[in-house]
Amino acid sequence: MNARGAPAPEQYLPSHYWEDRARRFAADGSGLAAVCSYGMPEFYNRMIHWSQHLALRPWLKIRPGTRVLDVGCGVGRWSTLLAGRGGVVTGADLSPTMIAEARRRAELQNVSTRTRFIVQDLAHLDADGSFDLILGVTVLQHILDPASLRSAVKRMTDHLAPGGRMVLLEAAPSSIAKHCDTTVFRARQRNVYLDLFAEQGLELRAISGVDPAPFKTWLLPHLRRLPRPFGMSALAAVTLASTPIDVLFGRVAVQRSWHAVFVLQRNGGAHAA
Repeated sequence: MNARGAPAPEQYLPSHYWEDRARRFAADGSGLAAVCSYGMPEFYNRMIHWSQHLALRPWLKIRPGTRVLDVGCGVGRWSTLLAGRGGVVTGADLSPTMIAEARRRAELQNVSTRTRFIVQDLAHLDADGSFDLILGVTVLQHILDPASLRSAVKRMTDHLAPGGRMVLLEAAPSSIAKHCDTTVFRARQRNVYLDLFAEQGLELRAISGVDPAPFKTWLLPHLRRLPRPFGMSALAAVTLASTPIDVLFGRVAVQRSWHAVFVLQRNGGAHAA
């Protein structure tokens, strides 16, 4: 069972998995099913997107001309947002279909002149330049191989301009939560990420929460075993119960949050504007 609501493949081949998700869902409405919770209803994915938006909002206030790298950009939901604020944005994703859809959405939102999208494996990232802001939203949690994970963080760090900022939102509970791990996802303990960032010479400048309400993580590992009508009713109930808690306390209840936002800089770097 995938903790994100759909059966997980027995063998996880990232390029195949994400391309399949993109072909199924990227062009469907908001495209959130391609980049948030696979196989989950629209109301649930919209809640996830809104919680992420609230958590990221303080760190996405950029000046026009800011060079942005959006890793794992998916359908371009953050790339187009930042381009609309005047950023010069490069979006990178493993899936060609995701990239094609991101380009299409950038055209529709009239920001194509400030966006560039490339097909890249994050572990071998080569985005041709340095960036003032590097953004990654629920990307590292899907890199299962430790060597590839370390390489991905190193390649992102190598693309960070002096004084630049890296903002990463990942599933990173304070305590071990292996009951939600699947063949496509790892809920790594927060200290694992902090140690990895320090190893790559990144300094933690801030950390905030996203979703401290515990109801979703209680339900999701068991959801597939429930009869569908009962399961969807239970999901609607926990979504309704979680939303006010996450909206009101998500940023400050860091220790209780399932996801975390890490704000990072190279050691010794000055704050980016």
